[in-house]
Amino acid sequence: MLFGIMAGILWALETVTLSAALKHAAFPAAGAIAIAAPFICTFLHDLCSAAWIGGYNALRREPFGAFRALGTRGGKLIALGALMGGPIGMTGYVLAVNSLGSSLGAVASAIYPAIGAVLAYFVLKEKLQWYRWIFLLLTLCGVYGLSFTPGVEPKNYLLGVIGALACSFGWGTEAVILAKGMGSGTVSHEFALQIRQSTSACVYAVILLPICLIHRDKFAEAAFDKRFFALIALAALFAAASYLCYYRAITSIGAAKAMALNVTYSAWAVVFTVLILRDYSMLRPLPIACTVSVIVCGLLAGVDFRHRLDS
Repeated sequence: MLFGIMAGILWALETVTLSAALKHAAFPAAGAIAIAAPFICTFLHDLCSAAWIGGYNALRREPFGAFRALGTRGGKLIALGALMGGPIGMTGYVLAVNSLGSSLGAVASAIYPAIGAVLAYFVLKEKLQWYRWIFLLLTLCGVYGLSFTPGVEPKNYLLGVIGALACSFGWGTEAVILAKGMGSGTVSHEFALQIRQSTSACVYAVILLPICLIHRDKFAEAAFDKRFFALIALAALFAAASYLCYYRAITSIGAAKAMALNVTYSAWAVVFTVLILRDYSMLRPLPIACTVSVIVCGLLAGVDFRHRLDS
């Protein structure tokens, strides 16, 4: 449970840092590069994240362990999950954060545990007790209560909602595939993360390379601005640490419980938006109540009271 909670806190820091990077980004307002901007940001994010986790595995004296793990059935499943979580899920998330802002973007995309819990029930046969379903429902109600905050004006509400739906579907499906892949015991969560981020970055590179080569001057000017790249790299570091905790939680307590704990990032994002970005627009009674509700109910959705009583 502690790893699941830490995953949420670290992902909230990633969200706030990513939002700052997107605000600083100097991508053109029109043209192919502007359309590809969310994909480019996600590509750089996942590429930096793959580099961070690659360095971590090198320090563990396992620099090529992920390549060996990729040859196993579990490794191939994780690569499949990367396609759902990266090009679909993460791009949707960046689109939501860019269109709605860090607080609302994190909130809107937080429906993915509901999708993942249903898939985990049918695919992994993970059963949630009735009270966990209630706490999960209350968590999602708190999440969407946060989205109805007066005084917060999103840049593009419709595009943000489309991004959030794509993100929720991608991440919910990815968690179930990852649990299946790591459940075999042949792939550690460190290798799983390197496979995931490297696969995602490679897919983005293939999709984006033609656009970036045609518009290489504009791409280089926007993507390799020192402050922008530093913020993307920092966001990727938080993401790598968050994913490590999240994967550990999935292998320890299952996909459905891990997602219920991880989804508290939407509430922590509100806290860090206030503390770090000095954005006080969410300091109203409704968002404060919903933030507390998301954190408390998310934690309770991950607790097995029956197991506690039996032990």
